[in-house]
Amino acid sequence: MQTFYLSHQNEIPAGFPDMVLALGYFDGVHTGHQEVIRTAAAIAAEKSCALGVMTFHPHPKVVLSPDTDESNMRYITPLPHKEDCLQREGPDYLFVVQFDKQFASQEPQEFVDHYLLPLQVVHVTAGFDYSYGRLGRGTMETLPFHSRGRFGQTVVGEVTREGEKISSTAVKEYIRTGDVEKARALLGRPYSIRGMVESGEQRGRTIGFPTANIEKHHTYVVPQPGVYSVRIHVGGRWLDGAASIGFKPTFHDEAPEDPLIEVYIFDFNEDIYGENVEVCFYTFIRGEEAFNSAQELIEEMNRDVEKARGALAAYPDVPGSS
Repeated sequence: MQTFYLSHQNEIPAGFPDMVLALGYFDGVHTGHQEVIRTAAAIAAEKSCALGVMTFHPHPKVVLSPDTDESNMRYITPLPHKEDCLQREGPDYLFVVQFDKQFASQEPQEFVDHYLLPLQVVHVTAGFDYSYGRLGRGTMETLPFHSRGRFGQTVVGEVTREGEKISSTAVKEYIRTGDVEKARALLGRPYSIRGMVESGEQRGRTIGFPTANIEKHHTYVVPQPGVYSVRIHVGGRWLDGAASIGFKPTFHDEAPEDPLIEVYIFDFNEDIYGENVEVCFYTFIRGEEAFNSAQELIEEMNRDVEKARGALAAYPDVPGSS
């Protein structure tokens, strides 16, 4: 996959082959997004064309909402993570368009003329609710007019699971409320967060549960405080564990601004400080609690570990990402 970063200030590079292009923001690259991309892939194969995917960054809210900026925007898949998820869908080209005020102010016709036609697009796929151009005035209904008949289009209808629309909003809500199993069903894979192992308070070692403290690489949506069964990718391996997300109420009276993510890796005793890791969340075990003593916490953590081991046994296959 070749990746191109495009902006309204720059000309689109020349020389692309005929291309079928999937359009969308694709936060999470959930199963609904996958349907849009795989529809494009099938058409590209039928037409013997290249397959392209176009996404945008940052989220439009960062540019259009006065209450949102990149520091408080929470993503299911921040851009580098999203790029990797999109790559697994097998496109020949990925186009990441800079979403800024100039981009947001362009007319729908300008978007088609500047971003689609120069890419040798012969067909476009997008979800039924995709919009483009200033104030979202361009829709899949207006696209034939703006394309002036120079490419075809396929609209992918609403994708549902058990009667529920699959959307990034729904995935985020499941993550925020700790229902990582439902998030997993909509994503088609476990929800995961990438970060680096940093030095923490070392308190876990004193109670027999040394943990890897995860400093997130980007502004992810974080599951609600509690304990989860997880797998962690470190040093080329997927390892089973239990993660605690929260504020350590047993030991602290004041909560930090962001919840801490700590992973206890089963049967593991290696120095992994400074390692880049990915944590996949499988099941919610319990909410965060304040215990009267460290001994009560230890007893509960032993129960958590057994529950996590049992939960992970139901998911024998390791994730396909890293």
